[in-house]
Amino acid sequence: MRLTGRCYCGDIKYEFEGEVQGALQCHCRECQYITGGNPNVVMVVPESGFKITNGQPSAFARSDLERSVTRYFCPRCGTALGTRSPARPGSFILKVGTLDDASVFKPRLAIFTIDKQPFHYIPEGLPAYERRPG
Repeated sequence: MRLTGRCYCGDIKYEFEGEVQGALQCHCRECQYITGGNPNVVMVVPESGFKITNGQPSAFARSDLERSVTRYFCPRCGTALGTRSPARPGSFILKVGTLDDASVFKPRLAIFTIDKQPFHYIPEGLPAYERRPG
């Protein structure tokens, strides 16, 4: 699969070529902070096929957490682009909203539904887990 995307202002652009490892909704409280209240919708891709083609994203990792994720965003417009997580070495967790064609996203599961808010939507029949599946 070939994917392309960018931040809101267009300063950061990326492309991905390869097999998508996962497509999911994350309802954890941390993702709710990052998205402004909604679940995070992401595609997990191998880092080997992902590259920034324009610009340089800024990075943020919490220093108070032992295994903090690193979040990447546009320093100009603030668009969240994706995440690298110690739980997924060798992968990049790509924000679906940054894709040039977000219609390719088909969620395969929902995780951390223990933190799900009443206004969050999980499609009927989508496998859902209170935490990360085993």
